[in-house]
Amino acid sequence: MPNSGSAEAAGDGAQGLLRSLARTLTGVERVETVAYVVLSLGAAFAGSLAALLLVPLVQPGQALPFGGVLLDPRRSVETQAAAFAAATGAFALLRWQAARMGARLVGRYGMHLRRAVHARLIEAPLTSLADATSAEIANVLTHNVELIVQGFSALQQLLIAGVSAAVSLGFAFWVSPPLMLATPLLVGLGLLASRAYGREQALVGRQYVADMTRLFWHSEDFPRRLRHVRSFEREAAEQASYGAISARLCDGYRRQLELVASGRLMLELLAAAGIAALFVLAHRWHGVEQSALIAVCLLLGRLLPYLVTTRQSFQQLRSAAPAFELWRRYVSLESVRPSAVPSPTGTSSAALHIERMRLTPPPGGLEVGELVLAPGELTLISGDSGIGKSSLVDVLAGMMAPEVFLARRDGRSIGFDAYRELVRHGAYVSQNVRPWQQSVRECLRWAAPEATDTMLRSALADVGLDRRLADSPHGLDTALHSASSRLSGGELQRLLLAQVILRRPFLAVLDEATSALDAVAETAVLAAMRRRLPQTILIVVSHRPGVAAIADQCLTIGTDLVTTVAGRPACAVVAAGSLGRSE
Repeated sequence: MPNSGSAEAAGDGAQGLLRSLARTLTGVERVETVAYVVLSLGAAFAGSLAALLLVPLVQPGQALPFGGVLLDPRRSVETQAAAFAAATGAFALLRWQAARMGARLVGRYGMHLRRAVHARLIEAPLTSLADATSAEIANVLTHNVELIVQGFSALQQLLIAGVSAAVSLGFAFWVSPPLMLATPLLVGLGLLASRAYGREQALVGRQYVADMTRLFWHSEDFPRRLRHVRSFEREAAEQASYGAISARLCDGYRRQLELVASGRLMLELLAAAGIAALFVLAHRWHGVEQSALIAVCLLLGRLLPYLVTTRQSFQQLRSAAPAFELWRRYVSLESVRPSAVPSPTGTSSAALHIERMRLTPPPGGLEVGELVLAPGELTLISGDSGIGKSSLVDVLAGMMAPEVFLARRDGRSIGFDAYRELVRHGAYVSQNVRPWQQSVRECLRWAAPEATDTMLRSALADVGLDRRLADSPHGLDTALHSASSRLSGGELQRLLLAQVILRRPFLAVLDEATSALDAVAETAVLAAMRRRLPQTILIVVSHRPGVAAIADQCLTIGTDLVTTVAGRPACAVVAAGSLGRSE
């Protein structure tokens, strides 16, 4: 009974997976799936018919107990051979066309899965990603979808195997019930297919790996990068870029499957021509009287390749089941992005006065009161590691809603939704975010698509990166990740700060975004940013005394979760207590 229950549960799980996969298909994909089944069924019938057309070639002139007009023994051997070649050619062409359609279907299905889960993650609330690791999200966006696609392709192969087996066995039983007498004729032909188009398959495979690597760069450290993307309002650009790479992967996967199909086509056409020629020669040399046996052997021989691939297909299907569940969990995340696009920059220079704010985490809750955020001023936030600084700046950047929020602007009370709209034209740069673009120009244009080269160079000069690029022969086209021109950690941070200058946000959060710079360089860069962004509220998370010296106010989170806000005169004294601490 336990074994029976396990088998039943496994069957229910397989049926549930099939139903879930079917629900993810679009209308066009469902129509193409039906067409794929029809083509596969037609190929199976054509292949079985070709086997039957061997019979009059083996026993010319003899009446046959099956076939009727189709296998009329009064036809010439040349006519029978031509009919056999035509049927086998039709089988090969139908299989080839079905494989091409299956390749397109699998490639588009993978592209659809990648785009759907990426779009959902771009729009997901940060709280729903709190327990997710960067590795898991990167896996969901890359290899996990690949496992699902392989499972979908395995379903196609199992479908072909099932249809071919049913049709071939049906014909074989009709022709000759004693199937045990049949001997397969095509045992070693699979070796030829494995050698076909080998060079192109290797090139396509390498390109596929390269595109998958680029996809990983788009997916690495997603939670922190998501803040950066949202603050710059570049969700659409990210989805377009991600979609373009997904399309290249679609083309690569399609081409891999088409090459396999083309190799099989070559094999089957050669086999058709060879068998037809063999029986013509056999007739000229008086032939043999084993037509039914040969027909059955050919029918069963067609199934040998499927016996090899069926086990692998089932393994791929089992691997796809947990991958699909993981994909479905993320694609079911709730969307929080508003559809309206707010007015971006500086509609007013009035300060934001936060009267009271309470947020969790940390578990005990963090209370902030009487915090004034004024354009052109720099607010320093400091405190022990894990004390709640990241949660606080998430709220201040409008990324996460607090439990309590009371604020005023221009003498009027505003709720958090209104506050979030005000700071939506922002910039959020974190310590661990690395540029995922390919060049300096691409990185800066991502933040400011309309920026001219002069504006790009000016921003680079503000952050002290102009001399580094002046030494490069490629200038703004300097590659970010190549061995010959790779930028250091500090230079990459300067590049991200140049994005902020080009963005000209209403509010900019720099969460340890200058940690790779030395103290003197950090102070100089932050001073330049405040000078270049007079209409921007700057919020900086740091522990260095140099930042405290240039800050307009300091917010310190104590070990008892009590926050202290101090103005410029007392800022350096308050911030000094956090020296030596690190995030």
